[in-house]
Amino acid sequence: MIYLTGDCHGDYRRFSETNFSQQKEMTKDDYMIVCGDFGLWEDSPQENQVMDALDALPFTTLWVDGNHENYDLISTFPVEEWHGGKVHFIRPSVIHLMRGQIFEIDGRSFFAFGGANSHDIDGGVLDPTADDFKDQVEAASKTGLPFRVDHLSWWKEEMPSDDEMKEGLENLAKHGNRVDFIVTHDCPSSVKTAFSEGTIKPDKLNDYFELVKTTVDYGMWFFGHYHHTGYADEKDLMLYEGIAKITE
Repeated sequence: MIYLTGDCHGDYRRFSETNFSQQKEMTKDDYMIVCGDFGLWEDSPQENQVMDALDALPFTTLWVDGNHENYDLISTFPVEEWHGGKVHFIRPSVIHLMRGQIFEIDGRSFFAFGGANSHDIDGGVLDPTADDFKDQVEAASKTGLPFRVDHLSWWKEEMPSDDEMKEGLENLAKHGNRVDFIVTHDCPSSVKTAFSEGTIKPDKLNDYFELVKTTVDYGMWFFGHYHHTGYADEKDLMLYEGIAKITE
């Protein structure tokens, strides 16, 4: 069995037995895939306890990264191979699917590509090493606009590198430009423009995904990021707190 859900932001209550009773029939050979903003945030006793609790669930948790992850922390985990693609094992059954990889899971192929541009930083990204950092925080706080702090609550790695995007296209080409499913945090430009009615401008990553959408034969595309659950169109499903199941 394979299920998918959207942004968790470190809150995994939707995976409790009360909220997700289907897990009673699941094993470690069954999967829950999180479409970004999983919520790996700090190496602390509290978060380690949370990761241990996720690892203790009967299923395996897979996730692509979003724009609310600690990329410094992610980079401390060794890169390993799993089901045909590169991963980070946060725990034996809590696995980060790296960008541009294709995984064979339960007889199906998945193209995974995390990352997204933050749209909640109207107040800017502050530099904690600056001499006037405290003054920056005070000034930003007075504006009432959301802001982040570099390497504390924002990382430039939220957006993919050119090498990651190139590797993704190369892996797709090796796979005949056909996969069963695509799992990302953000979505193609045409999808973004359609559901936002043109109010949210596409960026470089959306354009990259548009290239993937127009060149790859895929069955269904799952993405998060926009805190809403619903079909953007018949082949593109936006997920937030809802849980979708891949059927036979």
